[in-house]
Amino acid sequence: MGFQNLTLTCMMILCISVYVNCIDNVEPHNETVSQRPNGFIQRNGNRFFLNGKPHYFNGFNAYWLMSFAADPSTSSKVTTAFQEASKYGLNLARAFAFNDGGGYKALQTSPGIYDESVFRALDAVISEAGKYGCRLILSLVNNWKDAGGKHQYVEWANQRGQKLRSEDDFFSNSLTRQFYKNHVKTVLTRKNTVSGILYKDDPTIFSWELMNEPRSLDLSGKLVQDWVSEMAAYVKSIDNVHLLQVGLEGFYGRSMAGRLEYNPGYEGGTDFISNNLVPEIDYATIHIYPTWMWRSNQTAQNAFIERWINIHNEDSDKVLRKPILITEFGLSSKVPGYTVAKRDKFYAEVFNRIYFSASHRGACAGGAFWQLFVEGMNNMRDGYEVIFQETPSTTHLISQQSFRMSHIR
Repeated sequence: MGFQNLTLTCMMILCISVYVNCIDNVEPHNETVSQRPNGFIQRNGNRFFLNGKPHYFNGFNAYWLMSFAADPSTSSKVTTAFQEASKYGLNLARAFAFNDGGGYKALQTSPGIYDESVFRALDAVISEAGKYGCRLILSLVNNWKDAGGKHQYVEWANQRGQKLRSEDDFFSNSLTRQFYKNHVKTVLTRKNTVSGILYKDDPTIFSWELMNEPRSLDLSGKLVQDWVSEMAAYVKSIDNVHLLQVGLEGFYGRSMAGRLEYNPGYEGGTDFISNNLVPEIDYATIHIYPTWMWRSNQTAQNAFIERWINIHNEDSDKVLRKPILITEFGLSSKVPGYTVAKRDKFYAEVFNRIYFSASHRGACAGGAFWQLFVEGMNNMRDGYEVIFQETPSTTHLISQQSFRMSHIR
């Protein structure tokens, strides 16, 4: 806690204590369907605004929405997810607007070639989100091989005569960069077949995400920095209304060497400071998982969580002067010693730090847990899933956070 002043630390401890002791006395969230999003979220300084008023988020991740919407046997679960999210006050969903290659329900089957039935499924996801008052963060490509990712782009380039040897070539090769730009343009200028609205004109979409969790072996950070600068400018050349973020986990790089000690023992070839200082990037993100400190005990993990959130909030306030969202956090039931109570404690810690910052006009404006499932998805379980009916205590925490965030003035 050495990076915080004593007054702020004491206030934070007091805020957490009051919340833990009084959570059961907080008025329940109003369980009604929210209104369809009206107006675009804008940024002014380190806060988000909607129609001139500060705006805050409590959200979830659901990478599976598009693929489930594309299958008639599972499409109803998309509606169920948004219905249940609305019931508990969740107003933000982070989802994938990509699925590259020859996998199940691929969106882009080869460069520039799309499965229209899957694109119509993404149309339906956006429409359903709007119906239940849920804004969307749509990610445009994956760092990982799941759903294709940069690996697939490199493979496509090699099929066109390139001789790329590393997935990192995705960031620098002219052909892979053009493939990515083509995909960006196709998605942003897509006309929704349900609503008739171009994606770039749809206020249901809160922001675009350049890549899910970019990483590189180039620890100088130049490879990713150059790519972010180029692609952020390209996105804004097509859509200068929606907000844009990189998709970072939050690793510090060499631009502020003194911050390297806050990383979880390794770097990712990204740079939380320099990547987010790109002018076209509107807000910062971090992810947080206790298992990043996998060889450490519970005390060390708790200390890391506190330091990770606080230092990024501080830098967003004072260095970036932009908002920040915690766009992924979770605890897997497959971790040895897991209990629902331990997950609840972790969620409460994250929620409290988000709320403290937001309620004190700080940069942190919300978060999104990883990840929301609905009943009947047993074959998809990865240990991180939250199914509201199964864990009432977790559901209660989520609902109370929605209530608190929605009442910040």
